[in-house]
Amino acid sequence: MAVIFFDVGATLADARVEPDGSLTLRPRPRVMAVLDALRDVRTGVISDPGPGADAASLAATALHEAFPGRFTDGALVHWGAKDGRGIFDRAVAGAGEATAGDCVFVGEDARERAFAREVGMRTGVDPVFARAATENRPVHRAWIELPDARGLPELTTAVNDTEAVVVRSVSEQLVLAMVTTRGAEALERAGFPVDLQELVDGGPADDAERRASEKFISDLLARGEAVYEGEEPTPRTTHVVTREDDGRLTVRRLRLR
Repeated sequence: MAVIFFDVGATLADARVEPDGSLTLRPRPRVMAVLDALRDVRTGVISDPGPGADAASLAATALHEAFPGRFTDGALVHWGAKDGRGIFDRAVAGAGEATAGDCVFVGEDARERAFAREVGMRTGVDPVFARAATENRPVHRAWIELPDARGLPELTTAVNDTEAVVVRSVSEQLVLAMVTTRGAEALERAGFPVDLQELVDGGPADDAERRASEKFISDLLARGEAVYEGEEPTPRTTHVVTREDDGRLTVRRLRLR
């Protein structure tokens, strides 16, 4: 059974040290909804509480105040530096019958995710992608186009309903995001064209992700919105599909309006 470990600061919550020295955690957007959706999964914490003899105690108190009833299994809560694989090894060892491959670490820091992968854990860059990580569905960087008469408020609504996170706005019509193939399909259905790029944490996509990517492409072709490389585009064409040397299908946006 999967176990998902979350970093706290800048992943689950934003932290603030109060004048009396206590710590306050403010859950980040969408986090509570993500945790609600993961009620069937064992969840824990791997996080650095900072220096000081009382740091771990203050962090634990703040965690339970911000997320009451959420992280109640002490064996799955690990406070300490994430400057090597040690804390991740300890987390796996404390996860009962779960193996490293059953465990996921979700954190915004790429270096920390790399340490977790050394142990054999799967990783996620944002809580929104925690479920995808348990199912071996990678996350892509992507460009999302804002069509005429549709702006960030409409995109935010669409993003909040699926596996996608906006990274930043590049222009009035273009947004950089992170998204799974499932999220890209949902955004396309909502009217926001998506141009999938490289995987966030690198490495090859697994068979399930490849099938999902191919379905994404086949749906574009079926709707008449894509043509194969070398074919003449039509007025409805928005994507060009290329078959790579290894047989994989890849897609790129023909134009960004």
